[in-house]
Order: sequence, then structure tokens, then C-alpha cells
Amino acid sequence: MTDVPLLRAAIIGAGPSGFYAAGQLLAVGDPQFAVDIFDRLPTPYGLVRSGVAPDHPKIKSVTRAYDKTTEHERFRFFGHVELGGDVSRRQLLEYYHVVLYTLGTSIDKRLGIPGEDLRGSHAATEFVAWYNGHPDHSGLEIDLQAKQVVVIGAGNVAIDVARMLALAPSELAVTDTADHAIEVLSTSGIEEITILARRGPLQAAFTNPELLEMGELERADVEIVGGELDERSAVALQEADKTRRRNVEILQDYAARPATGKPITVCFRFLASPVELLADENGHVRAVRIENNAIIARDGGSLAARGTGTFDEIPAQLVFRSIGYTGQPVGDVPFDERRGLIRNDGGRVTDTDGTPLAGEYVSGWIKRGPSGVIGTNKKDSQDTVDRILEDAAAGRLNQPVRDDIEAMIATDCPHAVTWEGWRAIDEIETAAGEASVPGRPRIKLTEWAALREAAKQAPSRH
Repeated sequence: MTDVPLLRAAIIGAGPSGFYAAGQLLAVGDPQFAVDIFDRLPTPYGLVRSGVAPDHPKIKSVTRAYDKTTEHERFRFFGHVELGGDVSRRQLLEYYHVVLYTLGTSIDKRLGIPGEDLRGSHAATEFVAWYNGHPDHSGLEIDLQAKQVVVIGAGNVAIDVARMLALAPSELAVTDTADHAIEVLSTSGIEEITILARRGPLQAAFTNPELLEMGELERADVEIVGGELDERSAVALQEADKTRRRNVEILQDYAARPATGKPITVCFRFLASPVELLADENGHVRAVRIENNAIIARDGGSLAARGTGTFDEIPAQLVFRSIGYTGQPVGDVPFDERRGLIRNDGGRVTDTDGTPLAGEYVSGWIKRGPSGVIGTNKKDSQDTVDRILEDAAAGRLNQPVRDDIEAMIATDCPHAVTWEGWRAIDEIETAAGEASVPGRPRIKLTEWAALREAAKQAPSRH
């Protein structure tokens, strides 16, 4: 019986795409893979930890499946290791047959309108990271004494932001929202939250469960402005997918509900585009100037929003933009600046002329753009893993020249956090949660120094 070849794979990014790919590679019988996941943070799970809303614990439970992958004898985790800082792309290619980038798209898209940088104007990405305890954003200052807030965008992140702003202190207390955020959110003075959508209800990108939750908030009524379907959208509704049809039903139900006098109103305002953020005398945002839109049909028949030339102002002392994510270049990994993605063809990283680069691959949002739900990344990673296996069979993988990975880590990344280090962080956080409010899953460590110190409580490596 011949020995099965053992190939080494480095996965850069410990979010869903990285873990799905790790599990898929480790399940291959011939050739066999040893998989090392690297992440800039000392904690795993990517946006499941730092992006999923704290009041959605069921979604976070997907990490149990990822944890099973870590039990494999050929799996290792190296957290607190940054590509382009602690290790270089060239280094990884010296040690691994496969380098798979699953870095995600971490930067918010900008509105590109006057006043966007006024005080009180924030990226939703920063706010989400702040209330989720991401160590890069724990020092963010958010003034929630504003009475009126505008959230620009018509996707689930916009709804998450609005819902988190509207949650009652009792609803927040049992979540893993960072303590610094609970303190600020619980004393908020917010009275009105407007979710601003450029197009109509049919075109909104909400998922049904997220939209339904907005009607069940303990201290917020829902109001709809501009929610009636125009003639073109009414026709398109008949052929729309189930999710969009249900969204329209939910929004129509909200529009028919009378206000009940709750202290906060969440207003979905459709067919309106922000054109300028207006400042008060202190350089702080005071209002959003909007242009009212109408739905038009493009040449190909698709529906789009076009400005009508009529304008309004929405008072707001706090504005969050949530109009999508884009990737950022990391080190010298080939990057498509126009699309904000790692340059690739079906998951194979390519040179500027489209030539696949031996042994380099990409999966997840940084491969295809920010779309889909967590589970979407499973098939996406499998598609990339299939390309890796095709290249392995054809002898097209990278040929590393060194194999002493542990020595490289010890020399260049002595601060690396192993899986045991993460488990030590996890135990400290969950114990703190149990000692606080009944049912609270954890109290997150939100400072880099505290995370590093907690990781050192792990048993020494064997």
C-alpha cells in the first residue's frame, strides 16, 4: 500500500468561509491535507462573533460545527497573526502547497455625498463592530443622546443597527453585547429611527425573519412611508421570489397597524436617496437632505430608482451608512481595485493577465462580493476546494521549499494564539457571563491587551 501524500494548506481568515474550507479539505482521503487557519484576531469565527447581532444567538450556534473541525488531528489555529505584517504571502508560499484567502470584505462603502464626514455620521460596520466588542473598535465614541437617527440602507445590516438602537435594556442584558455598548445603549435618548431605502419595498434586501422582528420590539412602533407599490413593481411582484413577496406582505401589514404609543418609532422610508448631510453651527450632523425617487424600467426591463427632482429634509443627529461592504488589499495579494475583491477566476487567484497562480485560492466574500447568508459560504468554499483538488491531481499546486512551520511561527509570530489560547479566552468570557445576568452567554473581552493576557492562561503547547 502506497503512502497517501500529505499536502499543507494555510487558510487566511477564521470566519465561516475559512472553517467550511478547512472541514472540506480535512475530509479528503487522497490526497490528505494538514490545515492551518490564520487570523489577525486572537479569536475565531469572523463575522459570526463580530458581525452577527448579539440578540441572534441561534445564528451564532453555527460555531459548534466549526468547533468539530478543530478536533481533527491535522488542524491548527494561529490567531493574532496578520498577513502582510507578521507573515508575508511569500513566506506562506515557502511553507504551504495551498494558500487560501478567506479574508472577507471588511470596509464599508461610502455614500460619496457632502457632509458624510460630519460628527455624528458613522459607518454601520464600525457601529456593529463596536457593540460586538471587536478590539479595533472598542474605543469608538457614539453619542446616543440623539433623538433622531437615520440608517441609510435596505439590507439586514441596516435592520440590525435599527433594532439594536431600539432594544430595551432588559432585551440587551441577556445578550453578549459588549459591556461598553450596553452601558451607552441602555441610556439612549433615541425617539425616532428612520431606515432610508433608495428603492421600493419590492427591491429591499431584507430577509423575512429580520423584517418580522421589527414588528415585535418591546418599545418601538413601526411606520411605513412610501411603501405603496408603483404600477411596475406591482407587475414585477407576480414573478418575484418568495422572500421578496413575503417582505411586501410584512411591510403592508406594518403600514396598516395603528401606532400604540411606544417610546420609539422605527420608520421605513422608501424611494428616497440621501444627497447631503447637513451640519449645525458646531459641525455636527443635524439633518439628511434626501431626493425623492420613482421606480423606472431600464432598457433591459429591470427596475431602478431615479430621482424626481423633489427634495426633503429628515432631522437627524446621528446617521449610519449601511450600503454594502468592499474588500481591501492585503500585502501583495493580487487585488481588483474596481471590484474590491482578490483577483480570481472561479476561486483560483490570478495575475493581472488572468493567469492562475500556483497554489493560491480565494473563497467567501473576498472572492465573490458580500452576498448571501452564512450558509452560502459553504457551497462557495466547496467550489474552491474542488478547484484545489483538480489542481492537486494535475500537479499544479505550489511546491513549498520548507516544512518547519512551527519554527517559523516561534520566530516570526511568538505572540500567536493557538486554539488552546482561544479556549482560555472563551472560558474567561463565558464564566463572566454566567456570573452576571442569568442566561447571558458571555461577557466579551474587548481590548487587545486583555485578549492577549487571557490567551496566556492556556496550558502550554505539547
